[in-house]
Amino acid sequence: MPSSRRSFLRQTAGAALAAPFFVRDLLSKPPSGTLRIAAFGGDGMAYYTLDGVGRHSKVNIACVAEVDTARMEKVKQKYPNAKLYQDWREMLRKEKGNLDAACVGTPDHMHAPMAMSAMRMGLPVYCQKPLAHNIYEVRKLTEYARKKNLPTQMGIQIHSAKEYKTAVKLMRASAIGKVKEVYSWSEKKWGDMDPLPTRTDTPPATLNWDEWIGIAAPRPYIDGAYHPSNWRKRVDFGTATFGDMGCHILDPVFDSLALTAPISVRSEGPAPNSQSWALNSIIHYVFPATPYTEGKTLPVNWYDGDERPPKEILSLLGSVRVPGQGSIFVGTKGVMLLPHIGMPVLLPEKDFAGYQMPVEEPVNHYFQWVDAVMGNGKASAPFEYSGPLTEAVLLGPLATHFPKATLEWNSARMKFRNSPQANAFVRRKYRAGWNIKGL
Repeated sequence: MPSSRRSFLRQTAGAALAAPFFVRDLLSKPPSGTLRIAAFGGDGMAYYTLDGVGRHSKVNIACVAEVDTARMEKVKQKYPNAKLYQDWREMLRKEKGNLDAACVGTPDHMHAPMAMSAMRMGLPVYCQKPLAHNIYEVRKLTEYARKKNLPTQMGIQIHSAKEYKTAVKLMRASAIGKVKEVYSWSEKKWGDMDPLPTRTDTPPATLNWDEWIGIAAPRPYIDGAYHPSNWRKRVDFGTATFGDMGCHILDPVFDSLALTAPISVRSEGPAPNSQSWALNSIIHYVFPATPYTEGKTLPVNWYDGDERPPKEILSLLGSVRVPGQGSIFVGTKGVMLLPHIGMPVLLPEKDFAGYQMPVEEPVNHYFQWVDAVMGNGKASAPFEYSGPLTEAVLLGPLATHFPKATLEWNSARMKFRNSPQANAFVRRKYRAGWNIKGL
Protein backbone atom coordinates (compact mmCIF):
# COMPACT_ATOMS: atom_id res chain seq x y z
CA MET A 1 0.00 0.00 0.00
CA PRO A 2 1.41 3.43 -0.90
CA SER A 3 2.53 5.45 2.10
CA SER A 4 -0.03 8.19 1.46
CA ARG A 5 -2.87 5.67 1.72
CA ARG A 6 -1.43 4.09 4.87
CA SER A 7 -1.14 7.54 6.39
CA PHE A 8 -4.71 8.38 5.40
CA LEU A 9 -6.12 5.23 6.92
CA ARG A 10 -4.17 5.75 10.16
CA GLN A 11 -5.36 9.33 10.47
CA THR A 12 -9.02 8.60 9.72
CA ALA A 13 -8.97 5.75 12.22
CA GLY A 14 -7.40 8.00 14.83
CA ALA A 15 -9.88 10.75 14.15
CA ALA A 16 -12.72 8.29 14.68
CA LEU A 17 -11.41 7.38 18.12
CA ALA A 18 -11.14 11.02 19.09
CA ALA A 19 -14.46 12.12 17.60
CA PRO A 20 -17.04 13.26 20.18
CA PHE A 21 -20.21 11.17 20.36
CA PHE A 22 -22.83 13.90 20.11
CA VAL A 23 -23.08 16.12 17.08
CA ARG A 24 -23.60 19.30 19.07
CA ASP A 25 -20.28 18.60 20.77
CA LEU A 26 -18.74 17.62 17.41
CA LEU A 27 -19.21 21.08 15.94
CA SER A 28 -16.18 23.16 16.79
CA LYS A 29 -18.30 26.31 16.81
CA PRO A 30 -16.92 27.92 13.65
CA PRO A 31 -17.43 31.67 13.16
CA SER A 32 -21.08 32.77 13.15
CA GLY A 33 -22.24 29.18 13.64
CA THR A 34 -21.37 28.30 10.05
CA LEU A 35 -21.28 24.65 9.03
CA ARG A 36 -18.10 23.83 7.11
CA ILE A 37 -18.76 21.24 4.41
CA ALA A 38 -16.44 18.92 2.52
CA ALA A 39 -17.87 17.89 -0.85
CA PHE A 40 -16.95 14.75 -2.77
CA GLY A 41 -17.44 15.43 -6.47
CA GLY A 42 -17.66 18.80 -8.19
CA ASP A 43 -19.93 18.48 -11.24
CA GLY A 44 -23.11 16.75 -12.39
CA MET A 45 -25.22 15.45 -9.52
CA ALA A 46 -22.31 16.14 -7.17
CA TYR A 47 -22.58 19.85 -7.95
CA TYR A 48 -26.36 19.85 -7.44
CA THR A 49 -25.76 18.18 -4.10
CA LEU A 50 -23.09 20.53 -2.79
CA ASP A 51 -24.98 23.53 -4.16
CA GLY A 52 -28.25 22.31 -2.62
CA VAL A 53 -26.49 22.17 0.73
CA GLY A 54 -24.41 25.29 0.06
CA ARG A 55 -27.45 27.52 -0.48
CA HIS A 56 -28.26 27.25 3.23
CA SER A 57 -27.40 30.52 4.99
CA LYS A 58 -25.37 28.72 7.66
CA VAL A 59 -23.22 26.65 5.27
CA ASN A 60 -19.75 27.25 3.96
CA ILE A 61 -18.49 24.92 1.22
CA ALA A 62 -14.99 24.62 2.64
CA CYS A 63 -13.42 22.16 0.20
CA VAL A 64 -14.26 20.04 -2.84
CA ALA A 65 -12.56 16.92 -4.21
CA GLU A 66 -13.01 16.16 -7.92
CA VAL A 67 -10.88 13.69 -9.89
CA ASP A 68 -11.38 15.63 -13.14
CA THR A 69 -10.15 19.19 -12.73
CA ALA A 70 -11.96 20.23 -15.93
CA ARG A 71 -15.24 19.70 -14.08
CA MET A 72 -14.65 22.30 -11.39
CA GLU A 73 -15.65 25.49 -13.19
CA LYS A 74 -19.08 25.86 -11.61
CA VAL A 75 -17.60 25.36 -8.15
CA LYS A 76 -14.88 27.93 -8.84
CA GLN A 77 -17.43 30.48 -10.01
CA LYS A 78 -19.97 30.09 -7.21
CA TYR A 79 -17.72 29.00 -4.33
CA PRO A 80 -14.42 30.76 -5.04
CA ASN A 81 -13.19 30.34 -1.46
CA ALA A 82 -13.51 26.55 -1.46
CA LYS A 83 -10.21 24.68 -1.44
CA LEU A 84 -9.97 22.32 -4.40
CA TYR A 85 -8.45 18.85 -4.40
CA GLN A 86 -8.13 16.07 -6.95
CA ASP A 87 -7.57 13.35 -4.31
CA TRP A 88 -10.38 13.02 -1.76
CA ARG A 89 -8.12 11.26 0.76
CA GLU A 90 -5.69 14.16 0.65
CA MET A 91 -8.61 16.52 1.22
CA LEU A 92 -9.71 14.69 4.36
CA ARG A 93 -6.17 14.38 5.62
CA LYS A 94 -5.42 18.09 5.24
CA GLU A 95 -8.82 19.50 6.20
CA LYS A 96 -9.81 17.14 9.01
CA GLY A 97 -9.65 19.83 11.69
CA ASN A 98 -11.60 22.36 9.62
CA LEU A 99 -14.77 20.41 8.82
CA ASP A 100 -18.17 19.82 10.38
CA ALA A 101 -19.99 17.67 7.81
CA ALA A 102 -19.67 16.19 4.30
CA CYS A 103 -21.72 15.51 1.19
CA VAL A 104 -21.08 12.73 -1.35
CA GLY A 105 -22.21 12.92 -4.99
CA THR A 106 -19.73 10.75 -6.91
CA PRO A 107 -20.40 7.60 -8.97
CA ASP A 108 -22.04 4.83 -6.92
CA HIS A 109 -18.96 2.69 -6.34
CA MET A 110 -17.24 5.39 -4.29
CA HIS A 111 -20.17 6.36 -2.04
CA ALA A 112 -19.33 3.94 0.76
CA PRO A 113 -15.55 4.53 0.91
CA MET A 114 -16.05 8.29 1.05
CA ALA A 115 -19.05 8.31 3.38
CA MET A 116 -17.49 5.85 5.81
CA SER A 117 -14.17 7.73 5.84
CA ALA A 118 -16.00 10.98 6.61
CA MET A 119 -18.15 9.43 9.32
CA ARG A 120 -15.11 7.84 10.95
CA MET A 121 -13.78 11.39 11.30
CA GLY A 122 -17.01 12.23 13.13
CA LEU A 123 -18.64 14.03 10.21
CA PRO A 124 -22.39 13.80 9.51
CA VAL A 125 -22.97 12.85 5.87
CA TYR A 126 -25.42 13.69 3.08
CA CYS A 127 -25.04 10.95 0.45
CA GLN A 128 -26.59 10.68 -2.97
CA LYS A 129 -28.69 7.65 -3.89
CA PRO A 130 -28.16 4.78 -4.00
CA LEU A 131 -26.51 4.91 -0.61
CA ALA A 132 -23.78 2.52 -1.76
CA HIS A 133 -22.90 0.07 -4.54
CA ASN A 134 -23.70 -3.16 -2.70
CA ILE A 135 -25.77 -4.39 0.21
CA TYR A 136 -22.86 -5.00 2.58
CA GLU A 137 -21.65 -1.41 2.20
CA VAL A 138 -25.14 -0.07 2.84
CA ARG A 139 -25.49 -2.13 6.00
CA LYS A 140 -22.14 -0.95 7.35
CA LEU A 141 -22.91 2.72 6.68
CA THR A 142 -26.29 2.38 8.37
CA GLU A 143 -24.84 0.65 11.41
CA TYR A 144 -22.03 3.15 11.83
CA ALA A 145 -24.28 6.20 11.54
CA ARG A 146 -26.58 4.69 14.16
CA LYS A 147 -23.72 3.76 16.48
CA LYS A 148 -22.24 7.27 16.41
CA ASN A 149 -25.59 9.10 16.37
CA LEU A 150 -24.61 11.06 13.27
CA PRO A 151 -27.30 13.04 11.39
CA THR A 152 -27.42 11.61 7.87
CA GLN A 153 -29.58 12.00 4.78
CA MET A 154 -29.78 10.19 1.45
CA GLY A 155 -30.34 12.28 -1.65
CA ILE A 156 -33.87 11.18 -2.45
CA GLN A 157 -35.04 14.78 -2.50
CA ILE A 158 -38.55 13.97 -3.77
CA HIS A 159 -39.08 12.29 -0.39
CA SER A 160 -39.51 15.84 0.94
CA ALA A 161 -41.59 17.15 -1.99
CA LYS A 162 -45.34 17.69 -1.74
CA GLU A 163 -46.08 14.99 -4.34
CA TYR A 164 -44.51 12.11 -2.45
CA LYS A 165 -45.46 13.43 0.99
CA THR A 166 -49.09 13.64 -0.13
CA ALA A 167 -48.98 10.09 -1.51
CA VAL A 168 -47.64 8.79 1.81
CA LYS A 169 -50.41 10.56 3.69
CA LEU A 170 -53.06 9.07 1.38
CA MET A 171 -51.77 5.55 1.86
CA ARG A 172 -51.49 5.94 5.62
CA ALA A 173 -55.12 7.17 5.64
CA SER A 174 -56.22 4.09 3.62
CA ALA A 175 -57.62 6.26 0.82
CA ILE A 176 -57.75 3.20 -1.46
CA GLY A 177 -58.14 0.67 1.35
CA LYS A 178 -55.41 -1.81 2.07
CA VAL A 179 -52.87 -2.28 -0.70
CA LYS A 180 -52.80 -5.67 -2.45
CA GLU A 181 -49.93 -5.12 -4.90
CA VAL A 182 -47.69 -2.41 -6.34
CA TYR A 183 -46.29 -1.91 -9.86
CA SER A 184 -43.42 0.54 -10.42
CA TRP A 185 -41.44 1.44 -13.52
CA SER A 186 -38.90 3.75 -15.16
CA GLU A 187 -38.36 4.46 -18.83
CA LYS A 188 -34.63 5.09 -18.34
CA LYS A 189 -32.11 2.75 -19.97
CA TRP A 190 -28.94 2.53 -17.91
CA GLY A 191 -27.66 -0.66 -19.49
CA ASP A 192 -25.71 -1.91 -22.48
CA MET A 193 -26.11 -5.29 -24.18
CA ASP A 194 -23.00 -4.89 -26.32
CA PRO A 195 -19.42 -5.59 -25.17
CA LEU A 196 -17.22 -2.59 -24.57
CA PRO A 197 -14.57 -1.76 -27.20
CA THR A 198 -11.23 -3.47 -26.65
CA ARG A 199 -9.20 -0.35 -27.39
CA THR A 200 -7.25 1.71 -24.86
CA ASP A 201 -7.58 5.48 -25.06
CA THR A 202 -5.52 8.16 -23.38
CA PRO A 203 -7.40 9.80 -20.49
CA PRO A 204 -7.79 13.58 -20.63
CA ALA A 205 -4.89 15.39 -18.97
CA THR A 206 -7.35 16.77 -16.41
CA LEU A 207 -8.55 13.33 -15.27
CA ASN A 208 -6.79 11.12 -12.74
CA TRP A 209 -8.07 7.83 -14.12
CA ASP A 210 -6.66 5.68 -11.32
CA GLU A 211 -8.41 7.83 -8.71
CA TRP A 212 -11.64 7.65 -10.72
CA ILE A 213 -11.48 3.84 -10.72
CA GLY A 214 -11.00 3.95 -6.96
CA ILE A 215 -11.83 0.69 -5.19
CA ALA A 216 -12.64 -1.17 -8.43
CA ALA A 217 -10.23 -3.36 -10.38
CA PRO A 218 -7.89 -1.44 -12.73
CA ARG A 219 -8.84 -1.27 -16.41
CA PRO A 220 -7.97 0.76 -19.51
CA TYR A 221 -9.62 4.09 -20.07
CA ILE A 222 -12.12 4.01 -22.96
CA ASP A 223 -13.36 7.37 -24.15
CA GLY A 224 -17.10 7.72 -23.48
CA ALA A 225 -17.51 4.31 -21.85
CA TYR A 226 -17.35 5.42 -18.21
CA HIS A 227 -16.65 9.06 -17.50
CA PRO A 228 -18.53 11.35 -17.09
CA SER A 229 -21.95 9.63 -17.21
CA ASN A 230 -22.02 6.15 -18.75
CA TRP A 231 -20.62 4.58 -15.57
CA ARG A 232 -24.24 3.93 -14.55
CA LYS A 233 -24.36 1.23 -17.22
CA ARG A 234 -21.30 -0.62 -15.91
CA VAL A 235 -21.55 -3.40 -13.33
CA ASP A 236 -18.46 -2.33 -11.36
CA PHE A 237 -19.43 1.34 -11.06
CA GLY A 238 -23.18 1.87 -11.34
CA THR A 239 -26.31 -0.01 -10.30
CA ALA A 240 -28.37 0.02 -13.53
CA THR A 241 -31.66 1.81 -14.05
CA PHE A 242 -33.10 0.25 -10.93
CA GLY A 243 -30.27 1.49 -8.71
CA ASP A 244 -30.55 4.95 -10.25
CA MET A 245 -34.32 5.35 -10.08
CA GLY A 246 -35.53 2.65 -7.70
CA CYS A 247 -34.44 4.59 -4.61
CA HIS A 248 -36.63 7.46 -5.81
CA ILE A 249 -39.66 5.61 -7.16
CA LEU A 250 -39.86 2.91 -4.47
CA ASP A 251 -39.30 5.45 -1.69
CA PRO A 252 -43.01 6.38 -1.32
CA VAL A 253 -43.92 2.70 -1.67
CA PHE A 254 -41.51 1.75 1.10
CA ASP A 255 -42.45 4.72 3.28
CA SER A 256 -46.22 4.77 2.91
CA LEU A 257 -46.65 1.04 3.43
CA ALA A 258 -44.02 0.78 6.20
CA LEU A 259 -42.20 -1.99 4.35
CA THR A 260 -39.38 -3.97 5.87
CA ALA A 261 -36.85 -6.27 4.17
CA PRO A 262 -38.23 -8.38 1.31
CA ILE A 263 -38.67 -12.14 1.65
CA SER A 264 -37.66 -12.89 -1.93
CA VAL A 265 -36.68 -11.34 -5.23
CA ARG A 266 -36.90 -12.75 -8.76
CA SER A 267 -35.68 -11.36 -12.10
CA GLU A 268 -37.54 -12.25 -15.30
CA GLY A 269 -35.38 -10.11 -17.58
CA PRO A 270 -32.00 -10.65 -19.23
CA ALA A 271 -28.76 -11.04 -17.30
CA PRO A 272 -25.92 -8.49 -17.40
CA ASN A 273 -22.70 -9.36 -19.15
CA SER A 274 -19.34 -9.17 -17.39
CA GLN A 275 -19.08 -5.41 -17.98
CA SER A 276 -22.54 -3.89 -18.29
CA TRP A 277 -26.03 -4.13 -16.87
CA ALA A 278 -28.79 -5.47 -19.08
CA LEU A 279 -31.71 -3.48 -20.43
CA ASN A 280 -35.44 -3.94 -19.87
CA SER A 281 -35.55 -5.45 -16.39
CA ILE A 282 -38.58 -7.14 -14.83
CA ILE A 283 -38.11 -7.79 -11.12
CA HIS A 284 -40.63 -9.24 -8.67
CA TYR A 285 -40.37 -8.79 -4.91
CA VAL A 286 -42.36 -10.34 -2.10
CA PHE A 287 -42.50 -8.29 1.12
CA PRO A 288 -43.96 -9.24 4.49
CA ALA A 289 -47.40 -7.81 5.21
CA THR A 290 -47.80 -4.57 7.14
CA PRO A 291 -50.85 -2.86 8.72
CA TYR A 292 -51.35 -1.05 5.39
CA THR A 293 -51.41 -4.12 3.13
CA GLU A 294 -53.87 -6.90 2.34
CA GLY A 295 -52.96 -10.55 2.74
CA LYS A 296 -49.97 -12.32 4.26
CA THR A 297 -47.45 -10.84 1.79
CA LEU A 298 -47.20 -7.90 -0.60
CA PRO A 299 -46.00 -8.30 -4.21
CA VAL A 300 -44.00 -5.32 -5.51
CA ASN A 301 -43.07 -5.39 -9.20
CA TRP A 302 -40.47 -3.36 -11.09
CA TYR A 303 -40.13 -2.68 -14.85
CA ASP A 304 -37.65 -0.49 -16.71
CA GLY A 305 -36.51 0.47 -20.19
CA ASP A 306 -39.19 -0.67 -22.64
CA GLU A 307 -40.95 -2.91 -20.13
CA ARG A 308 -44.19 -1.88 -18.41
CA PRO A 309 -46.73 -3.43 -16.04
CA PRO A 310 -49.23 -5.88 -17.58
CA LYS A 311 -52.03 -4.43 -19.72
CA GLU A 312 -54.67 -5.43 -17.18
CA ILE A 313 -52.91 -3.27 -14.59
CA LEU A 314 -52.44 -0.31 -16.93
CA SER A 315 -56.13 -0.57 -17.86
CA LEU A 316 -56.97 0.37 -14.27
CA LEU A 317 -55.86 3.89 -15.16
CA GLY A 318 -58.72 4.31 -17.61
CA SER A 319 -58.19 7.45 -19.69
CA VAL A 320 -55.31 8.71 -17.52
CA ARG A 321 -52.03 8.79 -19.45
CA VAL A 322 -49.36 6.34 -18.35
CA PRO A 323 -46.34 8.42 -17.24
CA GLY A 324 -42.79 7.50 -18.19
CA GLN A 325 -41.99 6.74 -14.57
CA GLY A 326 -44.12 6.03 -11.54
CA SER A 327 -46.09 3.53 -9.48
CA ILE A 328 -49.56 2.01 -9.39
CA PHE A 329 -50.89 0.99 -5.96
CA VAL A 330 -53.76 -1.50 -6.22
CA GLY A 331 -55.96 -1.35 -3.14
CA THR A 332 -59.09 -3.01 -1.85
CA LYS A 333 -61.13 0.16 -2.47
CA GLY A 334 -59.41 1.72 -5.48
CA VAL A 335 -56.15 2.49 -7.24
CA MET A 336 -53.56 5.23 -6.81
CA LEU A 337 -51.29 6.33 -9.64
CA LEU A 338 -48.19 8.16 -8.46
CA PRO A 339 -46.20 9.66 -11.34
CA HIS A 340 -42.52 10.48 -10.85
CA ILE A 341 -42.76 13.43 -10.30
CA GLY A 342 -46.44 14.36 -10.05
CA MET A 343 -49.37 14.52 -7.67
CA PRO A 344 -51.10 11.23 -6.89
CA VAL A 345 -54.27 10.35 -8.79
CA LEU A 346 -57.04 8.28 -7.17
CA LEU A 347 -58.99 5.96 -9.45
CA PRO A 348 -61.58 5.14 -10.73
CA GLU A 349 -62.24 8.85 -11.11
CA LYS A 350 -65.99 8.45 -10.56
CA ASP A 351 -65.42 6.82 -7.17
CA PHE A 352 -63.29 9.73 -5.97
CA ALA A 353 -65.27 12.62 -7.44
CA GLY A 354 -65.29 15.41 -4.86
CA TYR A 355 -62.58 13.75 -2.78
CA GLN A 356 -60.66 16.38 -0.85
CA MET A 357 -57.02 15.66 -1.64
CA PRO A 358 -54.74 16.55 1.27
CA VAL A 359 -51.73 18.47 -0.02
CA GLU A 360 -48.65 18.24 2.16
CA GLU A 361 -46.21 21.12 2.42
CA PRO A 362 -42.81 20.53 0.79
CA VAL A 363 -39.57 20.72 2.76
CA ASN A 364 -36.10 21.56 1.45
CA HIS A 365 -34.43 18.14 1.67
CA TYR A 366 -30.91 19.61 1.77
CA PHE A 367 -31.70 22.28 4.35
CA GLN A 368 -33.49 19.74 6.52
CA TRP A 369 -30.22 17.80 6.86
CA VAL A 370 -28.19 20.96 7.53
CA ASP A 371 -30.63 21.95 10.26
CA ALA A 372 -30.42 18.45 11.77
CA VAL A 373 -26.63 18.68 11.88
CA MET A 374 -26.96 22.06 13.59
CA GLY A 375 -29.17 20.41 16.21
CA ASN A 376 -32.50 21.71 14.88
CA GLY A 377 -34.95 18.92 14.08
CA LYS A 378 -34.31 15.63 12.28
CA ALA A 379 -33.67 14.49 8.73
CA SER A 380 -36.51 12.52 7.14
CA ALA A 381 -34.36 10.14 5.05
CA PRO A 382 -31.52 9.27 7.42
CA PHE A 383 -29.51 6.12 6.82
CA GLU A 384 -31.74 4.44 9.42
CA TYR A 385 -34.55 4.71 6.84
CA SER A 386 -32.73 5.01 3.52
CA GLY A 387 -30.32 2.16 4.31
CA PRO A 388 -33.01 -0.56 4.40
CA LEU A 389 -34.69 1.05 1.38
CA THR A 390 -31.42 0.92 -0.57
CA GLU A 391 -30.74 -2.66 0.48
CA ALA A 392 -34.12 -3.69 -0.92
CA VAL A 393 -33.51 -1.79 -4.15
CA LEU A 394 -30.03 -3.26 -4.66
CA LEU A 395 -31.44 -6.78 -4.41
CA GLY A 396 -33.01 -6.06 -7.81
CA PRO A 397 -29.83 -5.55 -9.87
CA LEU A 398 -28.24 -8.42 -7.95
CA ALA A 399 -31.11 -10.73 -8.93
CA THR A 400 -30.60 -9.96 -12.63
CA HIS A 401 -27.43 -12.09 -12.46
CA PHE A 402 -29.75 -15.10 -11.90
CA PRO A 403 -32.68 -14.86 -14.34
CA LYS A 404 -35.84 -16.79 -13.45
CA ALA A 405 -34.49 -17.86 -10.06
CA THR A 406 -36.45 -16.96 -6.94
CA LEU A 407 -33.83 -15.83 -4.43
CA GLU A 408 -34.93 -16.18 -0.80
CA TRP A 409 -33.49 -13.35 1.28
CA ASN A 410 -32.55 -13.47 4.95
CA SER A 411 -31.95 -9.83 5.85
CA ALA A 412 -30.83 -10.47 9.43
CA ARG A 413 -27.99 -12.70 8.20
CA MET A 414 -27.47 -10.69 5.00
CA LYS A 415 -27.58 -13.93 2.99
CA PHE A 416 -29.74 -15.78 0.52
CA ARG A 417 -31.15 -18.98 1.96
CA ASN A 418 -31.06 -20.88 -1.31
CA SER A 419 -28.21 -19.49 -3.41
CA PRO A 420 -24.55 -19.48 -2.36
CA GLN A 421 -23.78 -18.13 -5.84
CA ALA A 422 -25.96 -15.05 -5.22
CA ASN A 423 -24.31 -14.48 -1.83
CA ALA A 424 -21.07 -13.74 -3.65
CA PHE A 425 -22.66 -10.51 -4.94
CA VAL A 426 -23.69 -9.16 -1.52
CA ARG A 427 -20.20 -7.78 -0.93
CA ARG A 428 -17.32 -6.91 -3.26
CA LYS A 429 -13.60 -7.10 -2.67
CA TYR A 430 -11.76 -3.78 -2.89
CA ARG A 431 -8.52 -3.69 -4.83
CA ALA A 432 -5.21 -3.73 -2.98
CA GLY A 433 -4.36 -0.47 -1.27
CA TRP A 434 -7.96 0.76 -1.15
CA ASN A 435 -9.35 -0.96 1.93
CA ILE A 436 -11.33 1.36 4.19
CA LYS A 437 -11.63 0.71 7.91
CA GLY A 438 -15.24 -0.11 8.72
CA LEU A 439 -15.91 -1.65 5.30
